[in-house]
Amino acid sequence: MVFRSRRWVRPEDLNANGTLFGGSLLRWIDEEAAIYAILQMGNSRAVTKYISEINFVSSAQQGDLIEMGLRATAFGRTSLTMRAEVRNMITRRSILTIEKIVFVNIGDDGRPTPHGFTEITYSRDRIPTSAEMRKAYVPPTGR
Repeated sequence: MVFRSRRWVRPEDLNANGTLFGGSLLRWIDEEAAIYAILQMGNSRAVTKYISEINFVSSAQQGDLIEMGLRATAFGRTSLTMRAEVRNMITRRSILTIEKIVFVNIGDDGRPTPHGFTEITYSRDRIPTSAEMRKAYVPPTGR
């Protein structure tokens, strides 16, 4: 599992019990998973299809630093399946696990379309190649 994204739990992220609101955490995971799917499938149009049972293992408090990890587990013809875990960055204690998140590659017509990949890439991201995304993409400067 690679933990790529980190968040600081702030007052606006808390629920009535003073712990991290599950809805905020799920929003962050869905966003992180979408970015991962976009980069793995090389298409800026990917949508969440399915999220399996969500296991809240422990809670996070205001001021905690958390990190989100994703691991791709399978490619389908039009989809990417991954597993997610969120943990406390300092204690490494698990906060949440999701066994299956499925994203679907969407074509210009808004329908599922084959992405053409059969394996995960770790050496580089597949930057979306649509004309719209090429205009918005600024390559790193190497600094």
